[in-house]
Formats: sequence, structure tokens, C-alpha cells
Amino acid sequence: MKNIVILISGRGSNMQAIVDAGLPGVTIAAVIANRPDAAGIAWAAARGITTRVLDHKAYASREAFDEQLADTIDAFTPDLVVLAGFMRILTPGFTARYEGRMLNIHPSLLPAFPGLHTHERAIEAGCKVAGCTVHFVTAELDHGPVVSQGVVNIADDETPDSLAAKVLELEHQLYPAAVRWFAEGRLSIDGARVRLADLAGADAAMMVPAP
Repeated sequence: MKNIVILISGRGSNMQAIVDAGLPGVTIAAVIANRPDAAGIAWAAARGITTRVLDHKAYASREAFDEQLADTIDAFTPDLVVLAGFMRILTPGFTARYEGRMLNIHPSLLPAFPGLHTHERAIEAGCKVAGCTVHFVTAELDHGPVVSQGVVNIADDETPDSLAAKVLELEHQLYPAAVRWFAEGRLSIDGARVRLADLAGADAAMMVPAP
């Protein structure tokens, strides 16, 4: 059984997708938010999941917050830390502490469009497709070895809101699958690449949903 700690800043729709997936071999040890008004905390608590809130505004520095956050996470002895809409830039010391066991999902096909406003930027750039990326977290923002990616078409009349809705639906498919693969011990990092082994030990194809 693998202990998972999930970090959120808002409603945590990807957190909800992971919880609702009922992944075998996975225990959601805690959901932690950096905002007292994060709606996902009430959602998780109502389902019997342990929750914690650490208001980042109460700390004098990013480093001080990250140190307290790490101590709070480690109290749950996690095998994996999952960022699910956690809107904080993490310090290098924090990312190094969880190297190889912290995942994030980003609403673009990385390395394209790191950062914010991904859907608007993809449309403005004239892209024909967009998507999302599950990746291991490194010190560089929205980088790190890619676990899986999902792709959607960008329609001629696409808006940032409509594209966001399409991509979010993919996120809710990819993220629980990636957490399951980690729990099954099927993911291995090979330089800049992540390899997915099938249950017999051979390499298997990453899941990429159809447009």
C-alpha cells in the first residue's frame, strides 16, 4: 500500500478525480492546502480524509513555508506527493527533498507554454492541438521528466474557457492513471525520459487519449 499526500490551493478537481478513482494499493494519507478558503479541503474532510491547512501568508519567506510544509507532509510518511492545482512556486530544497516521488499536472503539452494562461497562449499562437502533461517535479518550473500527455484538438472557434474544459477532462483521466502506475512500481526515470513497464516488466506504451 502506497501513502499519497495531495497538495491543493483551490477546489482540487484533480484531487477529487484521484480520490474518486478508488485506486487499488493507494491510501490518500492527507490533503494539504496553502489557502484557508480552499474548497477542496471541505470536500476531502467530508469523505473522511485527513486534512491540513498551512496559510503561506503566515510565513516570512518562501523557504520558511516550504520547510513547514515538508515537515507536515513527512508526518504522513508519503511514498508520493501529488500537486493538484497547488499554486506555489516551490524552492529547490523542497523539490530536491521529494525528487522522484512528486508529480504535477500542467495544462499544456510541455515544454510548450509553461506557467499561466496556457489555453489563451495556445490559441493565440495558432496551435492546432493542446493538452496536458503529467510530469515529475524538478526545481525548474513546469519541467521535469514527462510521465504522460493527453491531446485535444483546438477548434477554429475555440475560446480559452472551452479549451480549458476540454483539457481538464483529460487531466481527470491522466492523473489517476499516473498515480496508479507509480503505486504499482511501473514508472522509472531514465535521464529526461520516464519509462512505463507493463506488469510483466517490459516497457509499455504511455496512455495518450484520442483527441
